[in-house]
Amino acid sequence: MSLGPDEVKKIAHLARLGIREEDIPEYARNLSDILSFVEQLSEADTEAVAPMAHPMHAIQRLREDMATETNQREKYQQLAPQTEDGLYLVPQVIE
Repeated sequence: MSLGPDEVKKIAHLARLGIREEDIPEYARNLSDILSFVEQLSEADTEAVAPMAHPMHAIQRLREDMATETNQREKYQQLAPQTEDGLYLVPQVIE
């Protein structure tokens, strides 16, 4: 597929890109090459290829879920202007 200058300008406008007039022919050539490559890829036979979520057959190593820090809530809440029953009190912003 070959793109012309008007199509490149339209694409640049839609993408909110500012391009110089003298660069348009090169953009048209590059975008046309990309579209030609996509067309080649679409012609490849993928019937026997199973879909996959990740190209590597790696297993995620998970760590044991356990607390690594001590509870210091009381220490931290001493710095707060207002607390109640272990909660931080903040001014109401929505009525």
